[in-house]
Amino acid sequence: MTPVHEGQILAGKYRVERVLGVGGMGVVVSALHLQLDERVAIKFLLPEALDNAEAVQRFSREARAAVKIKSLHVARVIDVGTLETGAPYMVMEFLHGQDLSQRLRESGALSATDAVDFVLQACEALAEAHALGIVHRDLKPANLFLTKLADGTACVKVLDFGISKVTQPSSSGQDFGMTKTQAIMGSPLYMSPEQMASSRDVDGRSDIWAVGTILYELITGHVPFMADTMPQLCTMILQNPPPPPRTYKPDLPEGLQHVILRCLEKDRAKRPGNVAELAMALVPYGSIHAARSAERSTRVLSAAGISSQEIPIPNIPPSAEAATHAAWGQTQNRRSRSLLWVGLALAAAGVGALAFVLRGGDHATPAPTTSELATPAPHAPPVVPTPPASAATEPAPAIAPVIQTPSAPSATASTPKAKPVAASTPKGRPRPTAAPSAAEAKPVAAPKPAFDPLVDRR
Repeated sequence: MTPVHEGQILAGKYRVERVLGVGGMGVVVSALHLQLDERVAIKFLLPEALDNAEAVQRFSREARAAVKIKSLHVARVIDVGTLETGAPYMVMEFLHGQDLSQRLRESGALSATDAVDFVLQACEALAEAHALGIVHRDLKPANLFLTKLADGTACVKVLDFGISKVTQPSSSGQDFGMTKTQAIMGSPLYMSPEQMASSRDVDGRSDIWAVGTILYELITGHVPFMADTMPQLCTMILQNPPPPPRTYKPDLPEGLQHVILRCLEKDRAKRPGNVAELAMALVPYGSIHAARSAERSTRVLSAAGISSQEIPIPNIPPSAEAATHAAWGQTQNRRSRSLLWVGLALAAAGVGALAFVLRGGDHATPAPTTSELATPAPHAPPVVPTPPASAATEPAPAIAPVIQTPSAPSATASTPKAKPVAASTPKGRPRPTAAPSAAEAKPVAAPKPAFDPLVDRR
């Protein structure tokens, strides 16, 4: 029988509406905050637990720690205090929805994608708790509450950090789902081997074992270890390897099975070092939101000085969803490379068009032939000094210098000879003609005007 009833006023400002659940050490009720007209959930210890000084201290300590966790995936703590009976209480946000234990009972096993997404959200909460030095020690489907955000997005909230009180029998857990704090701290079906040996000798890797067990159950509908008695269960957890999840779900991606079994290693040194490493290994098997969730867990632990390493996973094809995401990434890469080549082609075409314009379009000078390219470029033409006035009557040299500009192509055997063309200057001064060949050269009188080798030839 619960120590509260409907309509009772607690702490002078909370009116009890109904009892939500009772556990081995405490009770949770739905209540209305009279001043704020806001529905809340209140958790407090049962009268028989008040004689357990350790339980009372632990409740208060964990209540204070829960206030420090600001993650979206942790039930928000609004107030703490002590009832008239001396029992400590904790006021939390009221959640609409159901825990994953109830979801399993009503709908059966979840798809691998949904199960991974839910577990990744829980990892975000655990990352912040572990960063604060808080180990949950009682993770199970009943402590993962599935609710919805304002936009309708599914959201998992982690409940009961440190003490298990409000519990519902799991779909496969029977009475073992109820925590008996007086005997063992935690739920045996989800406890790690080291927690079985000593509840004090645990760290964040004990929560990782529990996460692996939860993921196993969400996907297969079975817990990895089940026995008729508590001693048998403890022996199995301490000594026996779990059956592979594909025993119950043959179509489960082998890579995901590897991650789950990695969480259930007896030696905690062989498990993922922290929840961020576990989250990164689960990303290929979740939805498109999985990577973002894993990144948040990594950032939280990194800010606390906890580094993460990538877990080596066998080269196994991931789930269909992961393959789709990988193919999408490859498509994006191919699209990026195609755009790069198109850009380079357009750039090359632009350079070619520019050169075409600079050469004068269709009237541009033709490119040199291969033989022309092989011919060494001529040296700059020698500067011919202007003959003095006294030498005007002297005969011209047998071979006149050939005037060439550096831009003119080298002469080859196939290049036609230019015919000399006589021209006259505006003042009647004859323009120099092209130089004759050696056989045709005849002594001629030098022109009266000074010979200018730089006159433009046409």
